[in-house]
Amino acid sequence: MAKSLRSKWKRKMRAEKRKKNAPKELERLKSILRTGADVVMEEVKEVATVLPAKEALEKQDDCKMDVDNKRNKKTLLDQHGQYPIWMNSRQRKKLKAQRLKGKKKSKLPKGLAW
Repeated sequence: MAKSLRSKWKRKMRAEKRKKNAPKELERLKSILRTGADVVMEEVKEVATVLPAKEALEKQDDCKMDVDNKRNKKTLLDQHGQYPIWMNSRQRKKLKAQRLKGKKKSKLPKGLAW
């Protein structure tokens, strides 16, 4: 989609507004950190445990999520014969046709049984 003049103008004005307000915002953040840094940290410690970075990295382990249902990679069926919820009916029908095509065997031609 092409960029309209209006959207270009709005983007330009937002950038100028950010430039104008940046010093005020920086001062506001610095004042918050100067006055109440200890108070803020005390509130955070009450709510959650604060760990140093090294301990947090050591504590992190590579655990994988346990998945209860096992799916066949080729047919995408789970152990109960159900397709995934995101699959639409056309895809299900196509996979089912492929699966049944392999199962069919040629029948012996009917003839006179003597």
